[in-house]
Amino acid sequence: MAVDTMAPAPGSLLAQVLSDETFIPTPPTKLEDTGLPISLVESLVLKYLAIVGTASGRGIAKHICLPFGILEELYHSLRSRQLLVHTGSAPLNDYSYILTEQGQERARAALSACAYSGAAPVPLSDYLVSVEAQTIRAESPKREQLAKAFSDISVDTALFESMGPAVNSGAGLFLYGAPGNGKSTLATRITMCFGQEIWVPYTVVEDGQMIKVYDAAYHEAAGRGESELLSSSDYDRRWVKIRRPTVVVGGELTMDNLEIRHDPHSNISEAPLQMKSNCGCLLIDDFGRQRIEPAELLNRWIVPLECRHDFLTLSTGKKIQVPFEQLIIFSTNLEPADLVDEAFLRRIPYKIEIGDPTAEEFHELFRLYAERYKCEYQPEVVEYLIDTHYRPTNRPMRRCQPRDLLGQIRNYCTYNSLPMEMKPEYFDRVVRSYFTVVVCKN
Repeated sequence: MAVDTMAPAPGSLLAQVLSDETFIPTPPTKLEDTGLPISLVESLVLKYLAIVGTASGRGIAKHICLPFGILEELYHSLRSRQLLVHTGSAPLNDYSYILTEQGQERARAALSACAYSGAAPVPLSDYLVSVEAQTIRAESPKREQLAKAFSDISVDTALFESMGPAVNSGAGLFLYGAPGNGKSTLATRITMCFGQEIWVPYTVVEDGQMIKVYDAAYHEAAGRGESELLSSSDYDRRWVKIRRPTVVVGGELTMDNLEIRHDPHSNISEAPLQMKSNCGCLLIDDFGRQRIEPAELLNRWIVPLECRHDFLTLSTGKKIQVPFEQLIIFSTNLEPADLVDEAFLRRIPYKIEIGDPTAEEFHELFRLYAERYKCEYQPEVVEYLIDTHYRPTNRPMRRCQPRDLLGQIRNYCTYNSLPMEMKPEYFDRVVRSYFTVVVCKN
């Protein structure tokens, strides 16, 4: 089986990256600039018309995310080969098109071969260039960025000092400790320490295989701002600007999620999780509680963590090399040494324990959540809670508890049409339900 290399072919995209610190995918000025076979673009046009029936030339161009100007000659070619005809004029010196009988036949064959009919794909080589240009490891965030990312949550000073160098390194880390102390919250905030936005293609193509990269479940399209004042002619619309991704997976993770998943019926493939998290963070939450053995998962990633690239297999059997360029975070309630061996721990250079909050931090968390729930913070009531329900039983304090307890008080007050307040009797009530342990009897 052939193996692709990471080296991209030289072209306009690479030249743009090397000449400018900011990565912006430049729009193609002619069909050859897309890096795609003309037959592939033709099939996208025919498939779209087969689905919608009729569309203007600009409407087709908008759907497949290519400039109208570079498609006019293609439309003329399809007309001359009697695959489509125009049914009338459209605004802005355009026409409306429908398929001929021969065109419908060709479209059915194309849909049968591959059901994909969305944005024109980006060659894999262009995607490789984009990841290298936008890698999270080039950011090296400093104390200011970390403080800003964690500004609205409570973080212990010692923990903050430990997190800083780990995040700055861009290397992997373990966050471990008792449940409920904010490991997942910290992990998702880490992405905010880096440059806020990147470009990803909707789809990449390699060896004729369509691989969908953009995923609305993990990728959030960037809002309008100074960097969003680009018109559609200023960038290649086959790409979408997103916030740096934080891909979070928990106990549902399987080995299939780490490979290209191919649908044999549609002949469309889906990028694996590590590819969708490139230039961002990949959080393996509740590590050790997946349906797969930790050793199996970690063995799969020993080489990518060391070499920063991964090998994936297409449905054709061809192997491709793709970047493994993300900050990978393992969050677990278990001791890392009990899960993995020394060889793997060496590849995850930072292991940070997330301990229980102090009484002072517990008070601060109540103050923060009291603001969020729009009620007055009562330090003496929090002290009553600690003295009555924590110290006598040596109950450990967890960072999630102020939020959860105040949430239950809010629900109680709303149900009974009472003002939201922090009262000792309210805490007595909700503590009984919150800390109750359900015992199953035979």
